[in-house]
Amino acid sequence: MSEVSELRKDPITGRWVIIATERNKRPKEYSTLRGESRPGICPFCPGNESMTPGEVYRFSPSGGGPLAEDWWVRVVPNKYPALVSEGEVTRRAEGMYDLIHGVGAHEVIIETAEHQAPLASLTKAHMREVLWAYRSRIEEHSRDPRVGYVLIFKNHGPAAGASLEHPHTQLIATPIIPIRVREELRGAENYHEYKDRCVFCDMIGQEERKPLRVVEESSHFVAMNPYASRFPFETWILPRFHASHFDTLARSESDDLADILRRTLGRIWNALDDPPFNFMLHVAPPRNPGLAYYHWHIEIIPTLTTVAGFEWGSGFFINPTPPEEACRYLRAASWEVPRPRAGEPARVAGA
Repeated sequence: MSEVSELRKDPITGRWVIIATERNKRPKEYSTLRGESRPGICPFCPGNESMTPGEVYRFSPSGGGPLAEDWWVRVVPNKYPALVSEGEVTRRAEGMYDLIHGVGAHEVIIETAEHQAPLASLTKAHMREVLWAYRSRIEEHSRDPRVGYVLIFKNHGPAAGASLEHPHTQLIATPIIPIRVREELRGAENYHEYKDRCVFCDMIGQEERKPLRVVEESSHFVAMNPYASRFPFETWILPRFHASHFDTLARSESDDLADILRRTLGRIWNALDDPPFNFMLHVAPPRNPGLAYYHWHIEIIPTLTTVAGFEWGSGFFINPTPPEEACRYLRAASWEVPRPRAGEPARVAGA
């Protein structure tokens, strides 16, 4: 087994797989991933900053420096990274197979100092700083010529893959563009070549003309349940203006995005009783000029069904809840999520 992570290419589909040796587990250790959050001292809580690798970003509302105690957002390297920043992107063959040295980055965006405050309960000002941390870190890693893509994602609740309950998001920068994003880029480019229009812009226009699936709207953004939703209550947030790169987001727009994101997450929280969910930010690859055919967007996918044999075997998804019905439930739900009081036990998503 190699001592460093590798990216291995599936010769049939072209999909790349990260073999993350830093996160290596013995067979019996996988059972712990199916349980609830583990007890013990939380490394993301204030006062425990020494338990994480050295931070690379911090926002303090008082404007204090790296030692400010009133921080809202911290970004630290992942202690058990899927990819590491040291080394060069070297590609080699192993017989018929291709592999790449696992160079990239893996960071944790700690969204709040409060252990029990879910993302949906943050104030608009606080949410804006979380989004600005996303923007800043994407911008930083996009400058690295070794990086082919930067993905921001969140796992909320054990059933969605979260191993720590303290609210946090993750960033992984990879030396190649993931196949899921490649499929979006290819499909969007084909649509643009055929119609000379952006497919995402057309989707927004279609949904606004007949708003059966529009959950939330603002001056700059729209939240909607996609027409061909793969999963129950799958919800996307897109900018109304055309933009392919998230790091072009302006401060004035980040206020608006913060508001619609927390309202959308709040509706999902209340309609589904704090479900486990995954959240992904899809952007255009770095160092490309603004792409006329691609639109950055946020995908929120509650973990309500199980991907089983048919889905894995066929690539089809079976969604038992039409997006129009999901939208009606979300519109009817309150978006307000109260912040837990100090000492109040946290509700574990999916428990």
